[in-house]
Amino acid sequence: MDEIAALASPPTKRVYRHRMPTRIWHWVNAVTLLILLMSGLMIFNAHPRLYWGQYGANADHAWFAIGSTPQTGFVRIGRARIETTGVLGRWTDARGVEQTWAFPGWATIPTSYSLADGRRWHLFFAWVLSVALTLYMLWALFGGHLAKDLHIRRGEWSLRHIWRDIKDHARLRFPRGEAAARYNILQKFSYIGVIFILLPLMILTGLTMSPGFNATAPWLLDLFGGRQSARSVHFIAASALVLFFLVHIVMVLLAGPVNEVRSMITGWFRLPPERNAAP
Repeated sequence: MDEIAALASPPTKRVYRHRMPTRIWHWVNAVTLLILLMSGLMIFNAHPRLYWGQYGANADHAWFAIGSTPQTGFVRIGRARIETTGVLGRWTDARGVEQTWAFPGWATIPTSYSLADGRRWHLFFAWVLSVALTLYMLWALFGGHLAKDLHIRRGEWSLRHIWRDIKDHARLRFPRGEAAARYNILQKFSYIGVIFILLPLMILTGLTMSPGFNATAPWLLDLFGGRQSARSVHFIAASALVLFFLVHIVMVLLAGPVNEVRSMITGWFRLPPERNAAP
């Protein structure tokens, strides 16, 4: 019995980590952004080229393009060209038919080519995102979430502290004990960047691409340097969000997916025991 007791893990503490507005925002945001991404890829398929400035057409120089030749698919960034046959530019659908859209049907909404339907999906969920983001930002500001959870304190700004957190993540040494209940500096940077920079940037550039909205706020065209520049910034910001999403999923899987997902559903998080905790 003594040996069994010695091997037993110490009791773990539960803390209320995520309040309800954060949990609702998280899941609404996850679904909304996925639909916006997939419908956005369908819209991009209509003209898979990006430009800087006000105007852009097939005869103009594109800094980014996805295209095809009779045999291959490719992605071109500046002068660099990467063959992507079977994935982007030229690919085979579920029926075995070769297609030359930029992004394959499994990655788009709808799965069959329809610019009109893609725009309908995109516009509806863009409004969902805009309303949800506005409400969440107001709650974060006035409900204490920004000050309590996302505020970067003086000691966290030191390069030594930031570098230590980077090394801990690279070594997969995640916070344990009471430290696990708080956001680390890399989480704060990424969450602040997404909530207060990337998502507002996506909304503003999306509005800039709308001819109808240009009459209401023509200054947006000047702010982003033209409609095509806004489209390029929109695509870059979307790519950054995809990168954030992938890193976020990997970190959740490595840190303990059951505990992490459960806390985002119920709010309750089970603190991992300290590394030096005696059994």
